[in-house]
Amino acid sequence: MDLRKDAWFIINTALGKVMPDQAVERALRGKSFGTGKVYLTAVGKAAWQMARTAAAILGDRLEAGICVTKYGHVKGEIPGILCLEAGHPIPDENSFAGTQAVLDMVGSLTKEDTVVFLLSGGGSALFEKPLLPGEELADITAQLLAGGADIAEINTIRKRLSAVKGGRFAKICAPARVYSIVLSDVLGDPLDLIASGPAYPDSSTCEQALAVAEKYELRLSRQATDLLKRNTPEKLYNVDTVVTGSVRNLCLAAAEVCEKLGYRPVILTDQLCCEAREAGSFLASIAKTHQDTKESLAFLAGGETVVHLTGKGLGGRNQELALAAAAGISGLKDTAVFSIGSDGTDGPTDAAGGFCDGGTEGRLRSGGIEIARVLRDNNAYMALEAADGLIKTGPTGTNVNDVAVLLIKRDSEPENGKDSYEPIF
Repeated sequence: MDLRKDAWFIINTALGKVMPDQAVERALRGKSFGTGKVYLTAVGKAAWQMARTAAAILGDRLEAGICVTKYGHVKGEIPGILCLEAGHPIPDENSFAGTQAVLDMVGSLTKEDTVVFLLSGGGSALFEKPLLPGEELADITAQLLAGGADIAEINTIRKRLSAVKGGRFAKICAPARVYSIVLSDVLGDPLDLIASGPAYPDSSTCEQALAVAEKYELRLSRQATDLLKRNTPEKLYNVDTVVTGSVRNLCLAAAEVCEKLGYRPVILTDQLCCEAREAGSFLASIAKTHQDTKESLAFLAGGETVVHLTGKGLGGRNQELALAAAAGISGLKDTAVFSIGSDGTDGPTDAAGGFCDGGTEGRLRSGGIEIARVLRDNNAYMALEAADGLIKTGPTGTNVNDVAVLLIKRDSEPENGKDSYEPIF
């Protein structure tokens, strides 16, 4: 009963079902955009994949386009599109340069023109024109990440320190229309928080931003504090928006694959937002409860956990989740937990996530590796590498949060056979 092979099949097949190609095609189908010029801007970790599809559909209607994505995520040239790579999760000089190139492209459009704006997760770092020195913005972002702030809190701060976030990009494009196609990586799909809402009115307030700064005891200059007190656009009149995908789609796709493999799937939530190690411990507790089951079970949790940095090791939230579960499922029969980031990257690593089974903890212990200490050091990558538990997909082309899966396998035959266990990404 090779749970690792089942995990790979679930990962490959589910991710294949949430690629943005078909979603972008649906969103553009039948769109004519009048008689004016059409410009394309794609921003985020899935930007290249989205831009490639959109460029093929728009064809000769496309006047010009720019794609700004994470390092290593450009997979080739796209005719008519300038493809740029930049820093994530901390914006860098290439983030600023790429954003300025976009602003130069859309800065003098007419009311007959249209900007097709393709937005995916990661856009907050990749699409940025700071209203304060770049190094200070990077430091504030790092403080929030180190403190364990969630994506809503981080974006509430970042949109007030930016010339393009919080609806400001759409105002720059005016009087041209903006047709925004969004691949959501934020729980509940709040459009003003996805990539900090460059083309959507801001629902947060100055008071909320100041409260976040106080909660995480942010070290702020007087200029940054003053910016947090300024209002962002509350209304926009030149934007139409469609959401093309979310973590719920990923959970449903994974559940469908689990069922085909003979598991009875249970989607626990698509709103997971606790600490990564707590989520891992919780899945392990569920595994213990259901060890007497006579049928194969799959419990799924989608969302985005957080990590509080207490050490200087290497890892990511999905790796920490899996490793935290390893201790709880140690010795359990035919039981495994895996967790991945749908974009193929987990933290500042080359792994998408991690896989652990009932024997992981024992293998690590025999090698002198203690899971509790590893988690304190935030060094999950090292431990999972030693246990052959790293999941590496490479950049996938999509970005709809994370999914964690608990598998409990018993003697049951799959409804449909597995076509392949080999990684496709």
